[in-house]
Amino acid sequence: MKYCRGKPGVVAQMAELLVPEEDLTILKPRHSAFYGSPLDLLLKQMKTEKIIITGLSTDICVQLTAMDGFLRGFSLKVPADCVAAENKVVHKHALQYMARVLKCDITSSA
Repeated sequence: MKYCRGKPGVVAQMAELLVPEEDLTILKPRHSAFYGSPLDLLLKQMKTEKIIITGLSTDICVQLTAMDGFLRGFSLKVPADCVAAENKVVHKHALQYMARVLKCDITSSA
């Protein structure tokens, strides 16, 4: 975050808007951010209702994190332009699956 905030233009502006009120770091040891981490406990303590999932491997890490979030009753957003996969086909299919089965909002971040 600090690196991006030091860049000129839109990058710094976006990073500034995304600065969290509290900086929390959680180790994600497996494919889902929930598995083997204190994320569920932390989100419950924060009374979180909606989570936004971004990152790499739309069809693996993002989808498995979304699945675990769905099973825990969270409302989910996975902005299609903030996740990526090794190719466009698996990216598209993973997004469609998350929208259809996991009820994720997959609209773009714009």
